[in-house]
Amino acid sequence: MNKTIRHTSVFVLLLVLALLGRATWVQAYRAEALADDQKNRRNTIAQYAQPLGNIVVAGSPVTGSKRTEGTDLEYRRTYTEGELYAAVTGYSSQAYGSTQLEGIYADVLDGTEDRLKNPLDAVTRKQREPGTVLTTIDPAVQEAAYRALGNKKGAAVAVDPVSGRILALASTPSYDPSKISGTNDGAAWRELTGDPDKPLVNRALRQPLPPGSTFKLVVAAAALEDGLYRSVDTATESPSPYTLPHTRTVLRNENASAPCENATIRTALRYSCNNVFGKMAADLGQDKVRAMAERFGFNDAELDVPVRAYASVYPSTMDPAQTALSGIGQFDVTATPLQMAMVSAAIANDGLLAAPHMVSEVVDSDGDALTSYEDGDTRRIVSSATAAQLRSAMVTVVEEGTGTNAAVAGAEVGGKTGTAQHGENNSKTPYAWFTSYAKDPATGKQVAVAVMIEDSGAARSEVSGNGLAAPVAQKMMAAALK
Repeated sequence: MNKTIRHTSVFVLLLVLALLGRATWVQAYRAEALADDQKNRRNTIAQYAQPLGNIVVAGSPVTGSKRTEGTDLEYRRTYTEGELYAAVTGYSSQAYGSTQLEGIYADVLDGTEDRLKNPLDAVTRKQREPGTVLTTIDPAVQEAAYRALGNKKGAAVAVDPVSGRILALASTPSYDPSKISGTNDGAAWRELTGDPDKPLVNRALRQPLPPGSTFKLVVAAAALEDGLYRSVDTATESPSPYTLPHTRTVLRNENASAPCENATIRTALRYSCNNVFGKMAADLGQDKVRAMAERFGFNDAELDVPVRAYASVYPSTMDPAQTALSGIGQFDVTATPLQMAMVSAAIANDGLLAAPHMVSEVVDSDGDALTSYEDGDTRRIVSSATAAQLRSAMVTVVEEGTGTNAAVAGAEVGGKTGTAQHGENNSKTPYAWFTSYAKDPATGKQVAVAVMIEDSGAARSEVSGNGLAAPVAQKMMAAALK
């Protein structure tokens, strides 16, 4: 063999070995990564090759699947009363991916979750029958929330204080996930993403806003736990109007004739006295107020229900004047409706906060549990005595104060209104808030609720927690106690 042929043969052999090595490396070490790559069309084909598993509310699926035509994706997701449950389910779209419960449990719902497979299936990558996600949502409470919100821009959350089960999670304006579940829904997607009212945003979990006077419950809890005041009926040291520390800025009350000067906590909650809670926060100092806020759940960047909620924020590095403003839920304090429902839930449950969750169990096709979420996973926030005092004061708010629209016949109802400033120098329409709890002494049923109205279309002078948010909470509590 001449020298040229020999060199060519060696070179070709090296190329063959390189190709074999590359193929071996891809199949042995890169197969899983390539299979899981989001750009791998086969994954989407496999995901929609069979009907998806369902998300279930009170024993009935609120999702489904139907056959498609003219595409290699055999099935597409459908939704029963999609707008009603969109804040719970999220969407599963062949073109735009999956969100919320649809996204978190995508591998269970499409049958690719490893726990659904036996050892042979894991080797052959055979797709098994999908699993099911069982939620804690109460359809009556969910519908009450959604219908009561109506065409308002806002959100509402209802929680069982003892178990932590989320009974309702509503966000408006909503959308029908069925309209974006296919591959040819570009017009509907552009309409949703271009809508200035942002219907795809889950306002119940993912839009923290200033909570206004509902935050006064947290400040009152801090003052009682710290011993700054002995009880909700102890007179405070609160001049009216109150001048913010080291400034000439006067913090006034919405109702100038209210008996807010040196008012007790009960009276201050009843009339929502800014001077009392601004002074109280300044007296406590930001560290003590923040510590109490964080016990309730503020500043938690990993609150999963199991959908991750955005952190509600109590700020740091404030000066005394800013700390005073934080005491009335302003400055840089923000909260989600979920967070404010957690505040009322802990107060209702004798100072114990049960971890909120909206999924009870994830099961396989045989009904065997893959994941279970425990009810009543609690931690103590305030003492039982402090919780009892706060409940008593909250009842006064509903029976005699600013929260009368939340009353439910035959039930103990306590609440707190809030009207939060919006825009520079409060130039925009304020946010209306209400957080509350209700207990039925006859049945033992109870519920904690928070409602936030971002925009109702009402005139600025008509915006109030009692006028806009409390009626929504009332309907939700009445539904929960039935």
